[in-house]
Amino acid sequence: MLLNELLNIEYPIIGGAMANIGTAEFAASVSNAGGLGIIATGGWDEIKVKDEIRKCKTLTDKPFGVNIMLMNPKANEIVDVICEEKVAVVTTGAGNPGLYIPKLKESGAKVFPVLASVALARRLLRYNVDGFIVEGTESGGHVGEATTMSLVPQVVNAVNVPVIAAGGIATGKQFNAALALGAIGVQVGTCLLVSEECPIHQNYKNAVIKARDLDTIVTGRSVGAPVRILKNKMSKEYIRLEQSGADIMELEKLTLGGLRRAVLDGDIENGSVMMGQVAGLCTEIKPLREILKKIIDDAKLEKDELINKINLL
Repeated sequence: MLLNELLNIEYPIIGGAMANIGTAEFAASVSNAGGLGIIATGGWDEIKVKDEIRKCKTLTDKPFGVNIMLMNPKANEIVDVICEEKVAVVTTGAGNPGLYIPKLKESGAKVFPVLASVALARRLLRYNVDGFIVEGTESGGHVGEATTMSLVPQVVNAVNVPVIAAGGIATGKQFNAALALGAIGVQVGTCLLVSEECPIHQNYKNAVIKARDLDTIVTGRSVGAPVRILKNKMSKEYIRLEQSGADIMELEKLTLGGLRRAVLDGDIENGSVMMGQVAGLCTEIKPLREILKKIIDDAKLEKDELINKINLL
């Protein structure tokens, strides 16, 4: 069974939960385009989350999900809202969601924690999750250490629930690679940044389009808060401070409001311009529907070519 059958959606693709980007409107647009849109609650409170969920329901009749950032001090209240609103799918990040899973499952939601290690996957199996979104370090935003290619098959071997691959996926070839590693579908983010519907500033979209393979960097590894962003004035200063031994409080002062500066103001030099290493393959702005459809259409064509190559072995 592929992800689209499990979630009753057209394509086996989830839109990544991107803070300040994953609004009700954008989540609905992804769902209407055939994927599973995700409302990214980030640092919102429960009132804002309820408003966004209800707005999303008016914009799509397709399934959509909500992501909970577990570091949010309002996580308890947000879980209550999600349960009351009967959201179809919940993804979680930045922590262990074990405390909340029973309640979410009781509400009817399917729960997919986002993780970056085999160890966390094994710990969460006891909570009867519906699957895992396994994210490699190629991703934009908060990342782990292992690559998608190495991490996904290890998690697949370690668990008995579905696995969704994330990190470095934007094409049919990469989609097929994820399936070959044992995943039932994929989560994508960077390729959606260059969609017509994405609410980020045009400067941000242009930065993704111009980015090459080596134009991102991971900041914050020294303080246990690794984040992949575009190399710019802010990231260079961050790395300088890291190398000089700055503590996490000093580093956070530099990045405070950085994502909003990039998303809303289009400040590409001083903002936190999150994008994955796959940005080098995201070279033009297209409608969401076209982006998702091309991934699957190309995957089908590449599959036939791959079979022919295998037959030659």
